[in-house]
Amino acid sequence: MTALSLIVPDWPLPSNLRAVQTTRSGGVSAGPWHSLNLALHTGDDPEFVQRNRSLLSQALDLPRVPIWPTQVHGAVVVEAAAMTSAVEADGVVARAPGQVCGVQTADCLPVLFASLDGQKVAAAHAGWRGLAGGVLEATLEGLGHPPEEVTAWLGPAIGPDAFEVGPEVRAAFVADQTAAAAAFRPGAGDRWFADIYHLARLRLQRAGVREVHGGGHCTFTESEAFFSYRRDGTCGRMATLIWRVA
Repeated sequence: MTALSLIVPDWPLPSNLRAVQTTRSGGVSAGPWHSLNLALHTGDDPEFVQRNRSLLSQALDLPRVPIWPTQVHGAVVVEAAAMTSAVEADGVVARAPGQVCGVQTADCLPVLFASLDGQKVAAAHAGWRGLAGGVLEATLEGLGHPPEEVTAWLGPAIGPDAFEVGPEVRAAFVADQTAAAAAFRPGAGDRWFADIYHLARLRLQRAGVREVHGGGHCTFTESEAFFSYRRDGTCGRMATLIWRVA
């Protein structure tokens, strides 16, 4: 086991908020889940996953081990205070100190939100289906804060040179927002390469969010740092977390 390798978002947060992005390094899992796998549904030994979760909580001095929802690529948003692992949701909102919002990813886009007054935070899991289905907009609505007074951070996701999709994906986004055409470039045959970061920024901008940070990683190509389901099939999951300390 190596030391946890964590990414602290380069993001001007209010002083009472904390955010972190895990990588694949620093846990106890072996094989394709090596080593900081935080997901129980991937085929990894559950004891290793629970140990990894405890290591993360200890490293961050979290008030409790985070509880993640069952992510279903939808647009349901839940309160962190009411979270159980049986809850199916792709957005989590918190309004009080000690409530950790988190999502798990391995190519999909994690997005963190914070109100500029430091009182509310949220996390969203945005694969292309959730993104097209409005998960970011739903999370903003669940936050219950004027979007112009909210800042967002885009965590590591599959990059635009690796995210190959079919024509139905492009059609879904362009039908909703014509500007989304600029986020796609032609691939072979009827395939397209999609820039999920650009798609997210367009939707956040339309929703009224003025400050959007992050983006630029590629989980598919940065194999030493990140899990990638599209690259490896069987693999672990990273976590993207945000919480209030006061």
